[in-house]
Amino acid sequence: MTPQPWTHWPSREALSRQGLSEARRRLARLVRLVVGGALLWSTLSQRHVSGWGAVAAVAGVFAVGFCAWGFFRTTLRHQLWPSVGLLVLLLGAAFGADQAGFEVVAVVLWCGCAVTCVERLPLVAALPTALTAFAGYTILTRDDLLSTLITTAGLFLGGYVLRLDAEAHGNAHRLLAQERAARAAEAETAALAERARIARDIHDVLAHSLSAQLVHLEAARLRIEQEPHGPFRDQILERVVAARSMAREGLAETRQALSALRGEMAPLGDHLRELAATDGAEVDVEGVPRPLRAEVSQTVRRVAQEALTNVRKHAPGARVSILLSYGAEDVTLVVRDSGGRARGPAGLPASGSGYGLLGMRERAELLGGTLEAGPAGPGGPSGSGGRGAAQGSGAPDEKGFSVRLRVPA
Repeated sequence: MTPQPWTHWPSREALSRQGLSEARRRLARLVRLVVGGALLWSTLSQRHVSGWGAVAAVAGVFAVGFCAWGFFRTTLRHQLWPSVGLLVLLLGAAFGADQAGFEVVAVVLWCGCAVTCVERLPLVAALPTALTAFAGYTILTRDDLLSTLITTAGLFLGGYVLRLDAEAHGNAHRLLAQERAARAAEAETAALAERARIARDIHDVLAHSLSAQLVHLEAARLRIEQEPHGPFRDQILERVVAARSMAREGLAETRQALSALRGEMAPLGDHLRELAATDGAEVDVEGVPRPLRAEVSQTVRRVAQEALTNVRKHAPGARVSILLSYGAEDVTLVVRDSGGRARGPAGLPASGSGYGLLGMRERAELLGGTLEAGPAGPGGPSGSGGRGAAQGSGAPDEKGFSVRLRVPA
């Protein structure tokens, strides 16, 4: 036998007995209760035990139980010397019980220590401890040599069989965990492959079509601008510019969706800075950035895009600030503008992502979050107001507007 099997510990799965059936767990509890009850009964049934002696004897039984519990915990953590120290205490308790006249307690401790050390310790430490326990048992029982050898061999084989059974169970549990991890990795790989296929299809069809539309719309715009000025020409030009803006935004969103499908999305803070660069908005990030679930990250990006689109529509030229805050259990996005009086560029009110704040609110609620939108003031967003209503009345937006999103993450 090589030195390694003599020095290695039983696996943690074997020592912790993870994955045991409920029947085996109940049986183990029953055995512990029976053994503890038998020890207490044999201790209190002695004639010479009474008064404070009985109290001391019961306290000794509970101390032995605590040491046994500590031995199981230290062996589970593969701590050799604390485990051996606790075994020595238990063997000393067995010797003390024998001297005090508690033969049953002594026999149980001698045999239990011998079997348990073979089951849970490295063999290089278990064999000397077991031999010490067997020697004490031999001296205690004072049986003939043949009976003692047979009993000793049986106890040693029993402990080793328990060790092999625990190792087999631990190996089976570890293999099952590895198989589950492999299946999960296989399912994730299949999902990534399917998402990549969908991304290729979207790119080949939708992205290509939108790119072609942009080319044709740009050519149409250039051609219309060469015509003489007039109401009809200006109306057509406005419609073409609006269609071009919608196609450009649709292409940008398509590329963003493709990046999400392929798992190539840029960090959220970098995306917000890139998104805000066009409008000259200020972006602040609070907390420690961390990876977010795809649904959460996509929702934050959509809300930021929709809020900036609303600013361009209804308050062009306003100062815009974006705050992204990472909390312990959630992430918060606040987009606030200072308001404006100017009218947006031609065709811009017809553009946008097509989701709207109402759709974003519903999307946030599906993730267990909230979205509030309203005039930016001391009271903050109201959650029920909308910018479109204020703009529809013809009143200039001077107070500003605020959109606040909070989603668990």
